[in-house]
Order: sequence, then C-alpha cells, then structure tokens
Amino acid sequence: MSAMQAPAGGVATWQYAAELADLDDGVPAAVEVDGTPVCLVREGHRIHALLDICSHQDYPLSQGEVAGDVLECCVHGACFDLSTGSALTLPATEPVPVYPVRVREGEVFVMLTELDPVGNCKNQYV
Repeated sequence: MSAMQAPAGGVATWQYAAELADLDDGVPAAVEVDGTPVCLVREGHRIHALLDICSHQDYPLSQGEVAGDVLECCVHGACFDLSTGSALTLPATEPVPVYPVRVREGEVFVMLTELDPVGNCKNQYV
C-alpha cells in the first residue's frame, strides 16, 4: 500500500501520530503513522500533516523550516503550501500529499488518505 492509497477495503481510519503538547508551534516534527513518514506542523490550534518526503528529492521535509503557511525543504529550498501540499517554488514541481488531522483529548490523529487538491478538509476537534 502506498501513502496515497486507502488501506485494503477502501476505508481509511484515524491513526495516532503524536501528543499535541509535544508539537512546538512552527517547528516541523517527523513521525511515522502506520509505516508512512509524516511531517506534522503546528500553527496554534491547527495541525498540518504532509508526507515527510520532498517531491523534488527524497529528503525529509521535517528537516526544513516553516515561514507562515510555507514549509521549505532544507536541501534545495523547494517550498510547499502547508494546507494543500502544492509546490510553490522550484526545484519542486509536484505537490506532496497532505492528510486530514484530528485532535482529540490532547492526541493528534492522522488519516492516511490524501486530501483533495484544494485541501478543503479541515482539522476535526472532538
């Protein structure tokens, strides 16, 4: 199963990713969710989840830096929109997958199903 496909049976489920208290605001964090590398970025109460692999070069995006709504890969400076995964600058030309996030009782959960291209799925707090 690739990171962009739903699990067998076609139904994705929420998977534990991290403790909310362990995520620093504006600092990328590398986690593994069901065998998939995921980069989490906290912006206040909002959490972004992206595939932790730069689409330009196989390097962890979690090693990069955040400026506003943009995550910059530290290898060649490719920038990605945190909400949509869109490649904003060269050398990247392909987006990275972004995933829905849910925060529940101080725990962060990620669903390994790719968001639509405009990133309309919002975080769910319950």
